[in-house]
Amino acid sequence: MKITFLGTTTLLFDDGKDQVLFDAHVTRPSLLTYAFGKAPTDTKMADELISLHHIDRLRAIFISHTHHDHVMDAPYIAEKCGATIYGSSSAVNVGRGGGVLRERLVNFEPGQVSYVGDFRITAIPSVHSKPTILNNDLGQTINAPLVQPAKLRDYKEGGSYDFYVETPEKSFMIRPSFNYIEGQMDGYHADVLFLGVAGLAKAKEKTKAKFFAETIEKIQPQLVIPLHWDNFFSPLSKPIVGMPRFIEKTERVFFELAKYCEAHDVPCAVQIPRTSIIL
Repeated sequence: MKITFLGTTTLLFDDGKDQVLFDAHVTRPSLLTYAFGKAPTDTKMADELISLHHIDRLRAIFISHTHHDHVMDAPYIAEKCGATIYGSSSAVNVGRGGGVLRERLVNFEPGQVSYVGDFRITAIPSVHSKPTILNNDLGQTINAPLVQPAKLRDYKEGGSYDFYVETPEKSFMIRPSFNYIEGQMDGYHADVLFLGVAGLAKAKEKTKAKFFAETIEKIQPQLVIPLHWDNFFSPLSKPIVGMPRFIEKTERVFFELAKYCEAHDVPCAVQIPRTSIIL
């Protein structure tokens, strides 16, 4: 399986026959735009990445939740590549606002299993990380088609999901947010765990311990790869940096994750945005 990381939580899976995208955010407007302006998809960047990474067999885009840094570019990429968007009713309204045809918008149910080629994908109800000044809209939904350019705060959370991805060779768990539902991962095992870590550095020791117990310990992966650590207010055309320090201390995040994985003999690797790995 070839997996390309395009920053934040955007992952492209390619089994050689079909491609599936999990989340879709490559525009990365500035923090100033987030606070005061509106933004459309950066079609030049999207087209560049589609070309460079040979995204020519994209069948589906699965949306974990509908904050702008997870869904903003889904309509453009879906239209460009002829893919179907799968997500909550809020994700469907983002797709509708971007002109995606209704037959290529799937409002999945919690726990629904979707089949895309040889991919078997389960949408697991999840929970977003704790509210901050940047995302204090948890539980709010997008109730009408969202047309670009839009205020980035108009992208409400809309409900959160994790994705359990099964293929004939390997299994993957994609968990975009630093939070947990106790017992949610009971019975799941994945060879590779993509783990959202935004918020880890500022969490209390008890919270971190419980988070690791409910994710890495339950899933027992052979490899952990962190997600949501890079600064999604900085464009992909510039060198990759961690989140602004007033939001997160990325070096502390990596240290805490590495320390846990070291103590539990779990391999851990950091994938840089705009790179691909074979798993």
